[in-house]
Amino acid sequence: MIKQLIPQEFCLKCQGCCRFSKQDSVWSPCLLDEEIQALIDREGIPSASITVDKKLLPVPAPDQDGFICPFLDCASNKCKIYELRPFECQLYPFLLTLRNKKVILTIDLNCPYAKVILNTKDLQEYTSYLSGLLNSQRKITILKENPQIIQTYEEVKDIIELNFPDEPK
Repeated sequence: MIKQLIPQEFCLKCQGCCRFSKQDSVWSPCLLDEEIQALIDREGIPSASITVDKKLLPVPAPDQDGFICPFLDCASNKCKIYELRPFECQLYPFLLTLRNKKVILTIDLNCPYAKVILNTKDLQEYTSYLSGLLNSQRKITILKENPQIIQTYEEVKDIIELNFPDEPK
């Protein structure tokens, strides 16, 4: 489990995460191979809820336009599988972005909290923590085995280049 930067109270008031304007949104969480199997086995979700490019398939939002993560409880604004949530969800508002064949840790500028912490000591300290975690041999192996987790995102701020030893697939 990745240590979280954003206070829970802030997240629960926000109506941004886990909501998408279209069903095939780049922002829909990508899943690691092991997460796909765990969701099918433990959560009983149908494999049709996972796209061919290994993303969670958003479902129509109740009583509003757009789509939501199938694990979002709209009434409480909480994740139904918080303890088992995917790696990419744990990492958010940070994202792994592919730019010029390099893997960059970026931060989503659409996240209201990201705007609050930009250029702060808290962000620097957390970035150092994430850099150490993501540059560990175990995480590098996981990322190499799951290249789908590294996307090309827009509206993000580059934070730090990761020490990815080989080009991602």
